[in-house]
Amino acid sequence: MNRVGIKPKGKIKIKWSSNFGYAIGLLTTDGCLSNTGRHIVFVSKDYEQINNFLKILHIKNIKIGKSFSGRKRNMVYKVQFGDVIFYKFLLGIGLTPAKSKTIGNLNIPNKFFFDFLRGSFDGDGCFYSYWDPRWRSSFMFYTAFASASKKHIDWIRREIYKRLKVKGHITKDEKKITYQLKYAKKESLKIIKNMYYSKSIICLTRKRKKIGKALKVAGLENYARVVKLAYT
Repeated sequence: MNRVGIKPKGKIKIKWSSNFGYAIGLLTTDGCLSNTGRHIVFVSKDYEQINNFLKILHIKNIKIGKSFSGRKRNMVYKVQFGDVIFYKFLLGIGLTPAKSKTIGNLNIPNKFFFDFLRGSFDGDGCFYSYWDPRWRSSFMFYTAFASASKKHIDWIRREIYKRLKVKGHITKDEKKITYQLKYAKKESLKIIKNMYYSKSIICLTRKRKKIGKALKVAGLENYARVVKLAYT
C-alpha cells in the first residue's frame, strides 16, 4: 500500500500587496534561495531592515543571527527559515538559487511594481548628491539601482521606462563587477515620487531621510516634504 505524503504547510501568506511587493524587492537584492529546495535566507546590515522584512511576512519566533560579509568583513544580520510553498512561489516569479549573476525578468504585478522597486532600492540601491564644481550653484543628485546581472538591470530599466518614460543610464563597476542603473535630477524625482507615494509605506528610514535632506538642499521642498512623511 502506497503511503500518502503529508502536504507541506506554508508559513508565509502569499498574497500580493504593497508590503508583500516590497518584501519581494528586498529578497531579490539581499535574499537567497538555498539549494535545499525549501530554505530562504535574508541578510542586511540594517537591523531595521531585518525587522521590516520579518514584520511584513509575519515571521515570528525566529533567531536573528550575525555574520561577516565582503572583503572588509563587515558585520551583517541574517535570518533563515524554511517554507517549501513560498520557495516554489519565488522560483515561479523568476528567482533562483545563486541568482546574483543569472537573474533576469521577474513576474511582478503592475500595481505593486514601485513597491517592489522601493524594496530593491532599500536592498542594493543608493542615492547620492553633490555640488557640481563646473557650474555655480549646481546641485546634482542621483537615484541608482544595482545588480551583478546585466539582464536584471536591463529589465528594471525597461519596466521603469514603460511606466514613467525616463531612460536613465547604465554604468559598470569593474571592481565590484556590478551594473548600476542611474537616474539624475528630473528623472530621479519621478521615481522618488512613485516609490514614496504615501506616509504609511514601509521603507528603510535612513535612505528616506538622506533623500529628504538632499531635496531640501536642492530647494525642492514639496518633494522633500513627501519623502519625509513616511518616518515622522
